[in-house]
Amino acid sequence: MQQLKVCELFAGVGGFRLGLEDTGNYRVVWSNQWEPSTKMQHASLVYEARFGAENHSNQNIEEVPTSAIPDHDILVGGFPCQDYSVATTLKNSKGLIGKKGVLWWSIHRIISEKKTPPKYLFFENVDRLLKSPSTQRGRDFAVMLKSLDELGYAVEWRVINAAEYGMPQRRRRVFFLGYHKSSSAYKAMAKSSPEAWMTSEGTIAQAFPVFKEKGALCSFELSDDLVSISESFNKTGGLSPFLNTGSCINGKVSTLKTKASQTMPATTLSDILENGSADESLFIPEEELPKWTYLKGAKKEIRRTKAGFEYNYSEGSMVFPDALDQPSRTIITGEGGKSPSRFKHVVQTRKGLRRLSPVELERLNMFPDNHTQLAGISDTKRAFFMGNALVIGVVRGIGEALFRKIKELEK
Repeated sequence: MQQLKVCELFAGVGGFRLGLEDTGNYRVVWSNQWEPSTKMQHASLVYEARFGAENHSNQNIEEVPTSAIPDHDILVGGFPCQDYSVATTLKNSKGLIGKKGVLWWSIHRIISEKKTPPKYLFFENVDRLLKSPSTQRGRDFAVMLKSLDELGYAVEWRVINAAEYGMPQRRRRVFFLGYHKSSSAYKAMAKSSPEAWMTSEGTIAQAFPVFKEKGALCSFELSDDLVSISESFNKTGGLSPFLNTGSCINGKVSTLKTKASQTMPATTLSDILENGSADESLFIPEEELPKWTYLKGAKKEIRRTKAGFEYNYSEGSMVFPDALDQPSRTIITGEGGKSPSRFKHVVQTRKGLRRLSPVELERLNMFPDNHTQLAGISDTKRAFFMGNALVIGVVRGIGEALFRKIKELEK
């Protein structure tokens, strides 16, 4: 079987591309990366430096005409987590107008306007997508599932913690695959029972094995139109109906709670350290240690708002310094810079306590060393890239399983 042609949206510094092309089964034919509200497009510069400028777009995706995007087999991307509510529908439009600036509707536009829509979709987002917004838990994901259902796709999803499968970071993200009704995978999913697909027969289950936890399979129909779902889904409040594993086909949602069943040797924080070669600027001066200790420690104190209102504030302590014999905590976008922080990683070395280097942060997401190193790109910006990135090993694992399944079904 030939390589699958990939279109990569919200490309960042190329995490999806690295994970998929590393398998040898995928080839990116077009990519887009654009950062709003900034003149210097740092991530796009890194992307072009590593993969070349040909067929790469550094333009607001909302302004890119669909005709400029080549046909492709699979559309991928880690799109921003936003409010996916539907603003309105118009009788003479193609059905849907979402809020301006909400990039899910750019994905929707590309799929709906393509004469030959991609057979497969592969997206990633933060796991809170399954339970947002707080006023209508699960509404945003319901809007996405319904819109994809109307475009002819079946969807499977799973919240995956990379560290549970031997990777070096405890990073929980929801990954989901879409199969167009013209694909053999859609037909296979339709023939399978939802529980079997989610726990053994599906692509994600074969990439990252799970077992079903206690609790029954939950099923319900997304029978309302998009506007009604946007306005009324879970309006009475309560927990989101979407659990960490699920599927949706022909408007029927099936979801259950699963747990990783494959025990793999853990890659620990100590495994990725640049022992003996870390830059001196990463070390914490002794006079700053009290501030770090305070921020990392437990607190019970009275605080005052700018308006003068007093309130009780409390939070638990964090491990300080970070444990070297376990996978790391989740990298955040504010990981870079010298200023003391509750959430930045700090490790104990022979020379003293220090923050993580850009290369170490790249390794936690399984990027090649110095992938983000480029003239004019600060270490703080490199840390920001990794806080926004995904763990490449998860993309590679799902990509390998998807290609195997397609090849198997098309024999």
